[in-house]
Amino acid sequence: MNSRKVLLPVLILLLSTSVCFCQTEVLKSVVNNLAFYKKKKDLKYLASAKKSVDSVITTKADSMDVEKNVYRAVVNSSILYIDSLNKLKQPANFFTQTSDLVDNLSTKRKIYKYQAEMDYAKRCLANVYIRKAFVYMRNSDFANALQLFEHAQKYAPNFKQLNTYIAYSNSKLGNLQAAAKYYSDLVANDSTKAEYVQAAANNYKLLGDTISALNILKKGRKLLPNDKTLLLDEANIYSNRKDYRSLAPLLPALLDINANNADIAFVAAVCYDHLNQYDKAESLYLHAIELNSSLYEPVFNLGLLYLKESESKKESGNTPNTARAAQWLEKANEISPNDVNCLKALQAVYAQTGNQNQINRVNNQLKQLTNQ
Repeated sequence: MNSRKVLLPVLILLLSTSVCFCQTEVLKSVVNNLAFYKKKKDLKYLASAKKSVDSVITTKADSMDVEKNVYRAVVNSSILYIDSLNKLKQPANFFTQTSDLVDNLSTKRKIYKYQAEMDYAKRCLANVYIRKAFVYMRNSDFANALQLFEHAQKYAPNFKQLNTYIAYSNSKLGNLQAAAKYYSDLVANDSTKAEYVQAAANNYKLLGDTISALNILKKGRKLLPNDKTLLLDEANIYSNRKDYRSLAPLLPALLDINANNADIAFVAAVCYDHLNQYDKAESLYLHAIELNSSLYEPVFNLGLLYLKESESKKESGNTPNTARAAQWLEKANEISPNDVNCLKALQAVYAQTGNQNQINRVNNQLKQLTNQ
């Protein structure tokens, strides 16, 4: 996960917010210095703003004054966010003091009067927590990264991207259930991303909960109907579960967007084969072989398909089906000479045709394999 790409949305959120708040005359110098910084981007104005706000909080009564402390929180959080290299030489506990101040102010009865100021300070602190979290993440310390991301979420609860970082950290820590939940929460509207849906589904699959994985993929596909990866992910689950009736409706779209993919043609052929739609299965086995003639499974399965058709029709002797079965099973045997299942299928074909020479040959091959 790229830290620069990850931080950008929060930074935009913060910098798009004005720092020109309403204030009493005693705090005018503080706000003016913040405005000067915003205009000229010179840290000296932040230093002056801190000096001004500290100068108006000197007595016990001052320390109880909500407005003065709100502006101290605004100034301090601005410094923490902007002066990431600590050029203004703030003490080591400056961050803790500021977050404690913001937390304490949030409990005050009349704090609603300073909603803009408090929202600004909280966004600044959220950015700092995220910045610190990504330092840990780059060092693969996901436990500390997770803790800091969760602190950031406390200050910026509406910033949905944090769910991604929290989910990712939980996933890295093996907290798969928590990771899946956070990713799932991101799959809520048409602004979601396919990567969130896939991440949630993958976490559920790792937990062995394919039902939840399917549900999140179905939800994701409704929100992102044109996404090819989600269609393939859902199809893979049905294929792995051998749920061919659920897989079949997905196959036309899947084949349309993967026309030259031999593996997908084979999966579709197997599906139709199990649903006794032999014409479709035959066509797709042949297509898979055409795309990649070195694959064993489509060749072997096509031979079996003709053998099954012959047996279902109670055919005997040399028939078109047994001839085709022998042709493709012999080709499969060339690709994988030691495959016992293929040899046993050939045994059945030649027993049906009465070809004793071929039966003897296949029996000798089987005997050599079983004696190894």
